[in-house]
Amino acid sequence: MSYPHRIVAATPADYPTIQQIAHLTWPDTFAGILEPAQIAYMLHHMYRTEALEAQVAAGHVFYLLLEPQTEAAAPDYPPATGTAYAAVGYVSYQLDYLPGTAKIHKLYVLPSTQGKGYGKALIEHVATIATAAGQGALRLDVNYQNRAINFYEHLGFQKIDRFDTDIGNGYRMEDWRMERPL
Repeated sequence: MSYPHRIVAATPADYPTIQQIAHLTWPDTFAGILEPAQIAYMLHHMYRTEALEAQVAAGHVFYLLLEPQTEAAAPDYPPATGTAYAAVGYVSYQLDYLPGTAKIHKLYVLPSTQGKGYGKALIEHVATIATAAGQGALRLDVNYQNRAINFYEHLGFQKIDRFDTDIGNGYRMEDWRMERPL
């Protein structure tokens, strides 16, 4: 299947776009799972510019998914320089999170563009990079109530562990660790 999209490496100039997509996506993704105050806390904790800079310094790599601007769900997004495309999703990953295992840290696509194959395209993009780098598995963590679990299972991920993480301010992340071989 061919997708009318492009996947491009993000730069620090793209942080505002990543932040905007996160702020538009998280309330929909976590409605009924997390309280609005926890969503706001986590967005600030994980997506402020200093946090993104620290993630990149720790080895996280970000990619944006762009779709033709005429089809974009949010045409007010700044298009990538010199193109008629707009960012509608992103992924961040890290090679050798564990020896031989790449980890997807973040994967979000605007709710209005879900179902177009963009999430799958981002995962397969990371899988291709990870395979070329000699990684044997791809790992991610997902909230145990997140409807994306079925999506990940459809793409070959399996639940391997359930864990909780104290993230401060009285909040916890309650996740499944999922993994698929490459």
